[in-house]
Amino acid sequence: MVTAVEERIEKVIMKKGGLENTRNIGIIAHIDAGKTTLTERLLFHTGRIYKIGTVDEGTATMDWMPQEQERGITITSACTMCHWKDKKINIIDTPGHVDFTAEVERSLKVLDGACVVFCAVGGVQPQSETVWRQADNYSVPRIAFINKMDRIGANFFAAVKEMRDKLGAHAIPLQIPMGSEASFKGVIDLINMRPIIFGEDGHAVNEKDAQIPEEMKKQASKSRHELIVKLAEVDEAVMDKYVHDQGIYPNELKIAIRRATIANKMVPVFCGSAAKNKGADTLLDAVSDYLPSPLDTSNMKGLNPETGEDIERGVNDKNFSALIFKIMSDPYVGRLAFIRVYSGKLNSGSYVYNTNTQKTERVGKIVRMHANKQEIIKSLSAGDIAAAVGLKNIATGNTICEEEHPVIFESIKFPEPVISMSIEPKTKADRDKLGEVLRKLESEDPTFRVSYNNETGQTLISGMGELHLDVLISRMMVEFNVGANVGKPHVAFKETITRKVESTGKFIQQSGGRGQYGHVEIEMHPGEKGSGITFENEIIGGAIPREFIPAVEEGIEDASKNGLLANYPVTDVKVILNDGSFHEVDSSDIAFQMAASIAFKEGLKKARPVLLEPIMSIEVITPEEYLGDVLGDLSSRRAKIEALDQSHGAKIIRALVPLSEMFGYATVIRSLTQGRATYTMEPSFYQEVPKNITEKVIGTKE
Repeated sequence: MVTAVEERIEKVIMKKGGLENTRNIGIIAHIDAGKTTLTERLLFHTGRIYKIGTVDEGTATMDWMPQEQERGITITSACTMCHWKDKKINIIDTPGHVDFTAEVERSLKVLDGACVVFCAVGGVQPQSETVWRQADNYSVPRIAFINKMDRIGANFFAAVKEMRDKLGAHAIPLQIPMGSEASFKGVIDLINMRPIIFGEDGHAVNEKDAQIPEEMKKQASKSRHELIVKLAEVDEAVMDKYVHDQGIYPNELKIAIRRATIANKMVPVFCGSAAKNKGADTLLDAVSDYLPSPLDTSNMKGLNPETGEDIERGVNDKNFSALIFKIMSDPYVGRLAFIRVYSGKLNSGSYVYNTNTQKTERVGKIVRMHANKQEIIKSLSAGDIAAAVGLKNIATGNTICEEEHPVIFESIKFPEPVISMSIEPKTKADRDKLGEVLRKLESEDPTFRVSYNNETGQTLISGMGELHLDVLISRMMVEFNVGANVGKPHVAFKETITRKVESTGKFIQQSGGRGQYGHVEIEMHPGEKGSGITFENEIIGGAIPREFIPAVEEGIEDASKNGLLANYPVTDVKVILNDGSFHEVDSSDIAFQMAASIAFKEGLKKARPVLLEPIMSIEVITPEEYLGDVLGDLSSRRAKIEALDQSHGAKIIRALVPLSEMFGYATVIRSLTQGRATYTMEPSFYQEVPKNITEKVIGTKE
């Protein structure tokens, strides 16, 4: 339950300014940049927790899953809420590993702002670029925190330069560090031009008469001038004052910085050391001062499902609407639907309408989440994030609203799985439980897919990588107590066509009484990369009645699930339905579905199908003495070296490599470099498989 103190604080906040004092933020970064450690410090400084946990010991508040505690990484995004001064802050701590990138995707969809964490030693790393692009896609305003300033090799200014060079970010430091590595003791606040020293407990010690050390005055003055110049580039009011050589007061600077940050024209940069508890309170001030409230964000765009007209919903709209961005199974209350409310108010016990399923359901109760702990609340207002209990027929990306005022928001787009493995129950008792658990996990995780191979009789599970599937299998066995045997991972190949063809499909059956008649003529074109299967209806003059067109499209979708070469799904094909015929009595949906399926499969035979494989973007950081061995090994894996850089005495190799060549790479790279090299890998695109490899793949499928 929400404590009396927290309830009183929230009432004061709402009275003072309501939504103006609410912040919905995410902590995003590359793996091991220190997101969860930083979140732990934010919760400690706000009084949300009274004992600091650590990731290494498995005691961090936000890493609550057993798999997270064992592995020392964040796997699922976790929500919490805290209060800082006069602000209420909803925080989502997200994973850094690329296998769990969907957690970042769905979090950014509903957040108003983000704090991007960078390592002061590593700078901008591969997954830093990925989460930055994701934030760009959703136009999420950001502040940056350069973490690990106490580490050997920490370089604040190099990290800021990388942000500008690699990310194209208009990154402007609002602080500069006083010392680095073991001598890091505080920061200089460039807005007020005063030093902030971190005490032994990590709290900022603000002495009114404190002066900037003599040896840092020149650097501080130069950095403040750079701050004003760069801010003037994106803010007319500051430009006007700068051009006319007028003084700019600190409060004017803060207003201009907030304006530019919310408009995504600049990224304020801060620094500290989360592990040493330094910089958390100044970062909380920055979240309060510069990141947007729900009032500062654009209205959520949607459609009226009845008329197809565009609709906008915002905090001033009284009609309730919300987006379900995450689903989680709880052993005690069942399914938790995490929602962001965009308009109106949701009361516990009220009924909501799901515009995706067109069903009305009752919200049993509303809970505010603190990692995996639940605090029951009575209602939820626009601009807030919490979880609803009691909704059953739901999926990630569904819109819930009032039935009298329907709206449907754009769903969340997730990447396609790139790796699969077979799974089967260990015992008869596990058989029914396994199916149920797989369905549950599939509903929770949009990048996890379950399919059945008719030819081999195997159940296949697909995901974003070996770690992703390993974690889900571990959850199955530990959390749900289901025994299962799994096969070796294999690549999720795809098939596509290389030339335009025309194809005809007929399904005619006559066996006394009413028969079946369906006849379609289609064109198949190679589609754009990543377009999937696209369908266009160009029937003119009613050669096929309109009511049978959806059945034709469904038949093509079904046929595309199994290709011609090795039974892999077909993708990137544009199908145009341009002719056909029907029978007034014998035509039916099933007949046209079958005819379309026949036409698609016949077309595949003539369209020179090829096999596609997922290509991964890989970055290897290795000591220079092992560079030759690592490059030689990558070349043997069909890697294409894109770049070779130097950083802190190590070599950075950036390359593109087929996923099929990378199984077991972690063990190989350890043995090649005596465990001193590290690597990160993420899906990049699909590419045609070389002919000799195609023959091997087809051979293994036969």
